[in-house]
Amino acid sequence: MSVKSPAKLSASSPAQGASQNGGHPNDEHGVLESEFEREPVPLSHRHSTRSVSAVWFGFPMVLTNAVFGGIIAYHLGFWQAILAALLGNAALFAYVGALSYIAGESGLNFALQARKTFGAHGYTIASLFLSTIVVGWYAFQVGLTGATLNATYGWNVSLIVVIATVLYTAVTFLGVRALSIVGMIAAPLFIILGVVALFFIEGKSTLSHVTSFTGTGTGMSLGVAMTMVIAGFADSGTMTSDFTRWSKSGRHGLLASFSAFPVANFISLMFGIIIVSAGAAVDPSKTGGDFMPLLKGHGELMTLLSIAFVFVNLGSVCTHCLYNGAVGYSHIFGSKMRVLTIILGIVGGILAFAGIWGLFLGWLSLLGVVVPPIGAVIIADQLILGRMRQPRDTALYRGNAFIAWAIGALAAVVAHVWAPEVCEALVGMVVGGVAYLAVEKLTVTQRNVEPI
Repeated sequence: MSVKSPAKLSASSPAQGASQNGGHPNDEHGVLESEFEREPVPLSHRHSTRSVSAVWFGFPMVLTNAVFGGIIAYHLGFWQAILAALLGNAALFAYVGALSYIAGESGLNFALQARKTFGAHGYTIASLFLSTIVVGWYAFQVGLTGATLNATYGWNVSLIVVIATVLYTAVTFLGVRALSIVGMIAAPLFIILGVVALFFIEGKSTLSHVTSFTGTGTGMSLGVAMTMVIAGFADSGTMTSDFTRWSKSGRHGLLASFSAFPVANFISLMFGIIIVSAGAAVDPSKTGGDFMPLLKGHGELMTLLSIAFVFVNLGSVCTHCLYNGAVGYSHIFGSKMRVLTIILGIVGGILAFAGIWGLFLGWLSLLGVVVPPIGAVIIADQLILGRMRQPRDTALYRGNAFIAWAIGALAAVVAHVWAPEVCEALVGMVVGGVAYLAVEKLTVTQRNVEPI
């Protein structure tokens, strides 16, 4: 595997790679832009804040978020669901925003970011773990595309899965700019059709009693609801640097993440909360605020728009997850992002076609519990301890980072099993970050103690 040493990947010189190759490292002529799999994105190749924000803004604006928002409202009621959405998004903004700031300042993707904290070989554990999880989410959403159109219009699931696999893989192959375009389409389309669904609700019911909806009051605590909000994007949120490394600075990276958390994420959750609170959901305990059934039976134009919406909306999630996975795997195996996009796109499509995508949700959600401590350790190391711009030695494994990750993950699992009423994702973040700071301080203290 051909990669540069951590010292050469120092965040102190984000445009360093440009000077080594006549100004544009790995420059690919023509339509396809270099994806900088193994080096920082040079300043000359950074994108506008609007472009980077579009990548993140369109990602959470998805139908699955309306489902989650509706399920939360079904259990907690309108105002408690709003509170859970706000608190969960606040945690996501602090977490993803901090990682995005580091990415904008350094130009490093997640694999390179993790390399600085976990070691020249140790980073592969964290990167491979997360890259595999997001590919699993890609396969899940491909299968969900087929299932959604089958449930709504009776279309053949296998045929839709094949079409979706080809379409989503092709878009991801084009690179991060294509993800930006998808986001620019997916977000407005979600809002338009969500508003249309609310209009149809007004014709059958009333929205005036939405705020008085109290829910069942059982089966979910505020902490569990917050975990649902956070866990939905804990994986790609941890790998945010794959997207926000294209920002012109850390501040621009922070702004880009703000467009997703709380703005886009809260809006998409809100649609589901309103639909369930209005009593218009088909099966609120399972499908939450899914508004696809509300769009059915309103003419051919609405049918065509809703079909396009499914592909664009779920395609936004699929392309982002596939991009994360492809960037991660390409760095680990010393290959190109586009080569891994084709390979992983096909693998995920086969898993979805085989029908086993439905088995992923449980273990993906469980693994998501132990993901946030990874990002927390990186934040503690590179931002709080100020090592973002410092050259690092060539240690193969940084034991302190793995110890802190293990402590944070263990705390999250303990909360998941014995204290399910608390926000286990937040527990993992806080404990993981604090554990790293404590272990680092203890290590430095021991090094400075003179032997008697």
